[in-house]
Amino acid sequence: MPGLGSLVKTVLGRFERCMSTRTAVMSFGDGNLGALGLPTSLMGLGVDAYEPTRVPSLPSDITAVTAGHYHSLAVTSQGQLWAWGRDLEAQLGRGGPSPRDSWNEPRRVTGLDRVNVCSAFASGVISAAIGDDGSLWVWGKSKRGQLGLGEQVMEAVVPSRVEALAGEKITKVALGWGHALALTEDGKLFGWGYFADGRLGSIEESLETSQLESTSSNQQLSSSSLEAAEKLVLEGMAKENNMPIVWEPSLVRELHSIKVVDIACGLDHSLILCGDGTLLSCGSNVYGQLGREKKNVGLLPVDISFRPMSIAAGLGHSLAICQVPSSDVMGGATGIITWGWNQTSQLGRGGPENIPFGVEGLEGETPVSVSGGRVHSIALTSKREVWVWGSGKNGRLGLGSSCDEPEPIVLDSVEGCEVLQAVSGFDHNMVLIAE
Repeated sequence: MPGLGSLVKTVLGRFERCMSTRTAVMSFGDGNLGALGLPTSLMGLGVDAYEPTRVPSLPSDITAVTAGHYHSLAVTSQGQLWAWGRDLEAQLGRGGPSPRDSWNEPRRVTGLDRVNVCSAFASGVISAAIGDDGSLWVWGKSKRGQLGLGEQVMEAVVPSRVEALAGEKITKVALGWGHALALTEDGKLFGWGYFADGRLGSIEESLETSQLESTSSNQQLSSSSLEAAEKLVLEGMAKENNMPIVWEPSLVRELHSIKVVDIACGLDHSLILCGDGTLLSCGSNVYGQLGREKKNVGLLPVDISFRPMSIAAGLGHSLAICQVPSSDVMGGATGIITWGWNQTSQLGRGGPENIPFGVEGLEGETPVSVSGGRVHSIALTSKREVWVWGSGKNGRLGLGSSCDEPEPIVLDSVEGCEVLQAVSGFDHNMVLIAE
């Protein structure tokens, strides 16, 4: 049974192969905001792609792809970064919001000429890149402090270095709706941004929620005049001005002496994998995405009976590649465990939603990566096969239809391809293949 070391070697081997091999990027799913990177003449502006379709206009040496909520990023072997998709918040790195009709065109991110980018990450409103020196660069717009650039800094139209982390070598970033986590080479964990519901652990004590997100005042709107409506908006804006925000990266206090090896963020929850195999979760537990029988608030262990090797998160569901018992494999096998929101079978299995259980239908497969979208999931196996399940709306499963799939099904349109990576945004997916 391949352990974590073997899986890491497999991934590194593919990356090294990608460095010296021509590659191509394929996309499928919701094309409304240009996140697929497909030209207007090919699909029609904003048209969905129901099967994996090659993204043109990209260099032939892409080594990694990333899918944000509504935009996409691609890293080249030369350390360049390309971006396409939604750009209302300048998250494409084009020097400011670009025209809507250009969002679907992949373009190189400006302002990173002196940075050799080795990895990239994205949320709904910002993008982030890590240089080969461990530096972290961010751009976009977030009133919830997700940029991490300092007090009340809500916008960066060009990539800006996160100076608060200048003394650290960052290896991974995870981005939620308004919060962010960064992992260092030596296993330290930093968090910043919007920390309602304790989604950043106990960096701060408050567990407030935003009044503008609440629907409790809708009755007042429906039964009163324009003056009352204006008053409600003003009250909400005042509350937003006092949102629970950490404006710069801070160490997560509970983990100051614990080595962290992996991180993931859903919309408003966080997953943290420690070096000893303990998996922790914090934040919102509305959908059971924290994986606990008891709905306690705080950074606490997930009730999981398998040893996690890597983790991922969708909007409201959580996923982990774990060592699982097997009668056919000496020492056990590798499987995908899921919990949380299961509106359209994005967990890939039945049973209690808030308790981690194994995805059904992947027996005999060895998953090497898994990714969660809004209401679907996608995985890559050691055979370089792509498996998908959950909501098929807008073609986000790539199976040629809008049908949902309650259990994993192989994406046969890329069978025979050497798939290097498969990742999901909220409603779209990116697949990197070697040619």
